[in-house]
Amino acid sequence: GVEGVTARWGTKKLPRKTHRGLRKVACIGAWHPSRVMYSVARSGQDGYHHRTEANKKIYRIANGSDDTSAKTEFDITRKAITPLGGFPHYGEVKEDFVIIKGSCVGVKKRVLTLRKSLRTHTKRSALEKVDLKFIDTSSKFGHGRFQTKDEKKAFMGTLKKDLAANN
Repeated sequence: GVEGVTARWGTKKLPRKTHRGLRKVACIGAWHPSRVMYSVARSGQDGYHHRTEANKKIYRIANGSDDTSAKTEFDITRKAITPLGGFPHYGEVKEDFVIIKGSCVGVKKRVLTLRKSLRTHTKRSALEKVDLKFIDTSSKFGHGRFQTKDEKKAFMGTLKKDLAANN
């Protein structure tokens, strides 16, 4: 939302006894040039900025509720894309999802707009077909040893919480 200069740009607060507030910029410029320079810190919109990135390679588009969405040609284990315990600060993937190469801008759950590139790609890395060999679905909270709940249960055996759930 809208923030003042101290929160938005991290400017120094004015002394305690300042008239009409202290979370301001004391001087926004000289008499001449008789305009405020672009480089002077001003209050306004902080966050939710429009960002554009190019050359994002799409690896997979699938449905999150499908229990074989993380299955590949080389790894035939039946597993959904959601890791054990869910994604941190997101939860479970229930809708359609896209796996892209690299990072994407914004916080989790931020709406992201993808479109076709306007340039024609000629590089070999852009034109080659990608075959995913393995998609990691281990827990993203701890050390993440297991890919599926069944694999974890086979290793751990019967737990006290399983016995309590049955009774």
